[in-house]
This record gives sequence, C-alpha cells and structure tokens, in this order.
Amino acid sequence: MLRLGFVFPGQGAQYPGMGKELAQNYTEAALVFEQADDILGYSLSKLCFDGPADKLNQTEYAQPALLTTSTAILKVVEKQGWQASMMAGLSLGEYSALVAAQAITLDEALPLVQARAHLMQEAVPAGQGSMAAVLGLDHNMVENACRNAAGLIDVANYNCPGQVVISGEAQVVAEVGSELKKAGGRVIPLKVSVPSHSRLMSPAAEGLKPLLDKIPWKEPGVPVLSNVNAASNTAAQLPDILAAQLISSVRWEQSMIHMLEQVDNIIEIGPGSTLSGLIKKINKERLLGHIEDLDSLNNIEKRMNQIWNR
Repeated sequence: MLRLGFVFPGQGAQYPGMGKELAQNYTEAALVFEQADDILGYSLSKLCFDGPADKLNQTEYAQPALLTTSTAILKVVEKQGWQASMMAGLSLGEYSALVAAQAITLDEALPLVQARAHLMQEAVPAGQGSMAAVLGLDHNMVENACRNAAGLIDVANYNCPGQVVISGEAQVVAEVGSELKKAGGRVIPLKVSVPSHSRLMSPAAEGLKPLLDKIPWKEPGVPVLSNVNAASNTAAQLPDILAAQLISSVRWEQSMIHMLEQVDNIIEIGPGSTLSGLIKKINKERLLGHIEDLDSLNNIEKRMNQIWNR
C-alpha cells in the first residue's frame, strides 16, 4: 500500500481566489467554507474567493483563511480515497495538519487560530521586528551570526539545504543580513508585519497558552510532525508544543527528512506550491506535487495512477 505524507502551507501562501474552483465543484469543500463563515461570523469565503488581497494578507484574516482553505481542499482529497500515514504543516499549517488528523475540530481551531493571529500582531509594535531569508550559506554560519549579534535575533526557519530565515529586531536583522551578504550569502527581506518564530513572540506565546489548555485535544489519528521538534507528539503535549512554536525555529527540513523515512511520497495540500519547492530541494523524486484547484488535483490523480500501475 502506498504510504502518503500530507503537508500544509503556512502564512504567505494566501491569494484571492484560493479554494473557489474546488468549492464550486465539490460540495464537501463548499460546506467547509460555509462552516467557517458561521463560526467566525463574517464571510471568510468571500474574502478567500474574491479578496481584496490587502485585507486577505492581514495576519488576522490570512491565518483562518488558510486553515479553512486547506481543510476544504483536504475534504476533496479524502473524497478521492487518498489517506495520509503522516502529516506536517509549516507554522500556521501545523493547525491544518492537526485538524486533518482529527486532534482538534475546525470549530475549535478557527477561533483559536484567529486569537493566535491577533496575539502575534499585538506582540511587537509595527516596524520594530522583521524577517529575512538567507540563501546559500551553511546553517551553522547563520546560527553563529545570530548568536554573536548585539541584539535579539533568531533562526526562524530551517527550510531546506542552503535556505534559512532569520527573525528579530528590525535593526539587528538588517545588521546580521549585511554581515551574511559579505560572507557570500543572498539575503532577501520578507514582506511580513510580524517577526514570527523569534523570542519577540514571547508575549503571544504566553497569551496563547491558556487558550491551548482549554482545547479538548484528541490523540492525532496519524502522526503529525511538530515544527518545534520534527517529531510527533501526544495530545497532552500539544498545548506546550504549540505555544513554544511561536518562539521556536520551524524545523521544516528536519521534519521532511524524518517524513521521507516513513512515507513513499508527499503531497502538498493547500494554496500555492511553496512547500513543494522546498521539498524538491530535499528530495525531488518523492514529491508528487500540490493540490489547490482542479488542474492540480487532476495532475496528482494521473501521477497516483502511474504509481499504482507500475
């Protein structure tokens, strides 16, 4: 039997029109958007389908929108009879994975994610934090530069070989970025309003923890790899893990290496193909692709049929 891994994107993957085509063609997807509208008390579906982009890109809307869209797409995937034996999600996407693994319901997850987004936005005054992608340098070199910096900065993401993200105080990120450029790296400032996965998110983590403790977590139906430790965790561990996630590095590369030891192929489920691009740099032979609309769904179906008919 083919062992599949499902992965779910994080903030930044959102775009107006996401989920619309599948919701128009699959009742299962449409019902998820209707459910989200009822839970949140506003038309999240209209925002996902029609924008405007500037509103959809705001953290407080982007996070519940991505969770809802990924869940809706998953329902279409499940209708095809495709099941995962392991899951993971990048940052916010970890909540999509936990909903998919039935550790938490969408009814419980949407208000939680909306609160998480608000806490993250409020944790650091606008302009005081920033993030930047660093390409082409060894992880150790970037870690050392952050460790020796005169200010607060952390490695936010280990995305794939030769690609990490730094996050922290805006001035310090700029200074470390300049140093890393001189060392031969390529440094790309990210268009974000929140310095995610840095110690600057400590107030958000402290505010989120009581909300996580109130959730009646269930044991995940399949293992869900955490960003924090690149391992699966029990229901009892999830509140601490998800609070720590806000201030910890996203160990995506490590998570994918672990997943590829346990599954035959990986499918990205949700808007965009960012994770597919990262996975290709880890092991392009094992990635089946992404699913976000009818074309990509059909492409995966063809690839699955090719594998089964070998």
